[in-house]
Amino acid sequence: MNQFEEQAEIVRQEQLTPEIFRLTLKAPEIAGSARPGQFVMVRITTCYDPLLRRPLSIHQTIGNEQVQLLYKVVGKGTRLLAAMDPGRQLNLTGPLGRGFDFTDRPAICLVGGGMGIAPLYFLAREILRATKIPKCVVLLGGRTAAELGPLPRDFREIGATQTHIATDDGSLGHQGFVVELLQQHLDPGHPWTVCTCGPHPMMKGVVKECRDQGWECQVSLETMMACGISACLGCAVPRADLSGPYLHVCKDGPVFKAEEVAWL
Repeated sequence: MNQFEEQAEIVRQEQLTPEIFRLTLKAPEIAGSARPGQFVMVRITTCYDPLLRRPLSIHQTIGNEQVQLLYKVVGKGTRLLAAMDPGRQLNLTGPLGRGFDFTDRPAICLVGGGMGIAPLYFLAREILRATKIPKCVVLLGGRTAAELGPLPRDFREIGATQTHIATDDGSLGHQGFVVELLQQHLDPGHPWTVCTCGPHPMMKGVVKECRDQGWECQVSLETMMACGISACLGCAVPRADLSGPYLHVCKDGPVFKAEEVAWL
C-alpha cells in the first residue's frame, strides 16, 4: 500500500451545518491511491499547540487530484481547521489503514451514524461505479435532521436511491435508531454484506443483528490516534477472543470483520 506525505492546498471549505464542515484539498498522490474506508492524518498547524495530527476519514476523492474530508468541530484543532480559507496549505499523511472489501458482493447495506457517515459516501460512490452494480441500501442515522444536513441528499444524487433515514427526534424519516431500519429494509433470506461506521453502541447493535441473521459485517472503528502508523500503540482495541496482542485501528483497521473485535 502506497503512503504519501503531501503539502495539500485547500481548494474549498464548506460549512454544511453549524458544526460540520467539508474540506476539499489538492492532494493528487493521496487521491490517486485512496480506497473507501482509509483515512489521513492532518497536521493542523506548524506549532506545538495542538501537537498531534488529527485522523480524518476520506469522504471522497475527486478526479485523482483532490481529497475531501468531512469533520465536526469538537475542539481546538478542528476549530482552527474550520477557520482556514482556500489557498492555505496543510500537511497530510495517507492514505492510511485498511479499507472496506466490497467486491463480488451481491447485496450491500451501508449503515452510518453521525460522523460515521463520512467514509460511507466514498464507499457508496465506488459501489455504484461497479460494472455490475450490486443491490445497495444506505441507512443513515442522526440525532436530528439538522445534524445530517445535506448528506442524505448527497447519497441519493450519486444514485443511492434506496437511502433511508432515522433520527432520534423524528424530524426526518423514522423516529428511532438507525439499527431499527435493518429489519425494515433488508430481507432476511438475502446474502447481505453490511458495512457500518458510527458510535460504538450503534455498531454493536448492527453487529448483533448481522450475527442473528447470518450476514457478513464489516465495521470501521473510530478511536483516538496519535501517529496513524502503529508506532504509539494508542489506538488498541481487544481481539474477539480477548487473547493475544491487541488490534491497532490505524494499522490493522480501521475496517475490521465484525467477528475480529471484542464488542464489550
